[in-house]
Amino acid sequence: MPASATKSLRVAVLADSDTRWKWGALTAQRLTPAAAEVRLDGYLLRGRATPTARQLKEVGVPADSLREVTAVEFLRAMTGETEEPAYDILVLSLVGGGVQAMLHGLRAAWGSGKRPVVVTGYVGVVYEKLADGLLLRHGADLVLANSRHDADRFRAVYEGVGADASSVTEVALPFLGGTPYTGEHEPYTVVFAAQPSVPDNRRDRTYLLDRLIDHARKHPEREVLLKLRSKPGEHTTHIEELPYQKLAQGKDLPANFRLVYGHMGEVLDRTDLLVTVSSTAALEALHRRIPTAVLTDLGIREVLGNHHFTGSGCLASWEQLDAGHRPVPDEEWVARQGVAADGSYDTAFDTARERIAKLLDRPGGLPPLNPYYTPETAPGYLPGILARHHLGPDGAPLPGAPAADKAPGPVRQIVRRAARGAYRHGVQRVAPVIRRMGEL
Repeated sequence: MPASATKSLRVAVLADSDTRWKWGALTAQRLTPAAAEVRLDGYLLRGRATPTARQLKEVGVPADSLREVTAVEFLRAMTGETEEPAYDILVLSLVGGGVQAMLHGLRAAWGSGKRPVVVTGYVGVVYEKLADGLLLRHGADLVLANSRHDADRFRAVYEGVGADASSVTEVALPFLGGTPYTGEHEPYTVVFAAQPSVPDNRRDRTYLLDRLIDHARKHPEREVLLKLRSKPGEHTTHIEELPYQKLAQGKDLPANFRLVYGHMGEVLDRTDLLVTVSSTAALEALHRRIPTAVLTDLGIREVLGNHHFTGSGCLASWEQLDAGHRPVPDEEWVARQGVAADGSYDTAFDTARERIAKLLDRPGGLPPLNPYYTPETAPGYLPGILARHHLGPDGAPLPGAPAADKAPGPVRQIVRRAARGAYRHGVQRVAPVIRRMGEL
């Protein structure tokens, strides 16, 4: 047995939103051997989607320590310039550009010295910007694919551009689980899983809300729940300009219709039919064999992400659901998507754990990080990505980059909160007005 399977391990997770913190922290837990003593330190990258305390509580994944950092502050913590001890595993749970910036920043900071195993991946279904997102993640020791389907696509992209594809490692979504569905509840409960940016316009979001309310009216014996991701003013992985809470204001809501927050797993515990446009919640429900419907009302389109579910057997319209239709998933499709409803989920991370153990025990340590994008291969693209995180073309912090030797004082904290509040107000209130004016 490798020494890494039983020794004490230190793991760091850098995340930029509530959903990515959930994915990163749960992935870290599943990547470490059960016999090992693990310390998990969380770092939240400061930005528009930095999760609030309420969001972190709702995610429900604890850490031994958790703090907010800038990119440069995080790099300092990873390079021994502070009192932070070294890590064995680092999980980068960020948007693609953030991963690429950290890979270059860490490469510059670590050089050929000792470093942890670096892991990255995707929070859920990958239905857009496949090549862009993948190449921005290239350079990590492990690029996790949530299914066999994704692993095949990831390797094809890397091999197609001449990049090393050995980092691609098949796993599964780390937040699957829960009690399998055994039969209808009393009352029968229909849950619509809302998404922050799908669809992205008032007309379509209002349409979906109205159909959900109408379903509640047509089935007064059912409980109909609108599962919301965030409260107004909070941000998730994607910007939500038109929260359903606001669209529901002033509407005549039936007594059996409710808006709910909370952990998705707990909501699924009482769900008899999960309805969504393309939320990853559909995969969570399918894993538990809960009847699941992916809506076709707005078309089956790449921009909606529901095209990913072609062949799943789950595509349906509100007309069909109102009439009592319950989709039956295609077992072969479900298996290829890493849902593992057949019970194989417990072993889904075995290969990744084995690879990490071998890397940790590698004689002479690990080689320097080696991303596909460099100043030579992407001179017109990479510098801009790095500059957004105050890094130069060589990955080193730019002069004047926001970093600190100590935690921000009360005044800096107030200023940061005010700045984030102003940004969110601009995104949710001002930007939509400007766009509507531009359409006149």
